[in-house]
Amino acid sequence: MKQDVYDANTLLSQFVLQPAKPEYTHDICNLVNLTYRGDTGWTRETHLIGGDRTNLTDITTAMTKSEAQFYVVYLHKMLAACIYLAQEKDHAYIGFFSVHPDFQGQGVGKYILQQAETIAKKQLAANKIRMFAVSQRTELIAFYQRRGYRRIGNKATYPLQLKIGIPKVAHLTIEFLEKSI
Repeated sequence: MKQDVYDANTLLSQFVLQPAKPEYTHDICNLVNLTYRGDTGWTRETHLIGGDRTNLTDITTAMTKSEAQFYVVYLHKMLAACIYLAQEKDHAYIGFFSVHPDFQGQGVGKYILQQAETIAKKQLAANKIRMFAVSQRTELIAFYQRRGYRRIGNKATYPLQLKIGIPKVAHLTIEFLEKSI
């Protein structure tokens, strides 16, 4: 048992967020698409949405925003995780949160999320952190709820105009989650 705890702690200690560099755009794009639209991992949503989750233009545009930053973790030259934080009024916004399927289910997502919340509080002076999730992704929403996020009652039709995939099911919606930090 102690060996399992040691291995988990050793693994997590390697997942320290660092600011992304512009040359990481391809890796970030590939990881986000693999995580949400790939064939493995519990965060995939291929049963609900088809097509890519993002593209290089979206990642590049997000990287150039002055009030925002991508954070990444590389392990052995492979992008293992990424998350995007943007300052918006009194809160921070999380997007593009991805953990490579090889590292899912090991506490990595929880650990990355905690680091992002700390960055949002200390560097962005945010009081709250917000994100949106596909409403039909009940397991994903439950993951966030276990970490203190709550549904804030804002539900909207799936945003086709953002070109983040094509719904495979009727009446797909997104909803916003928030946590005080």
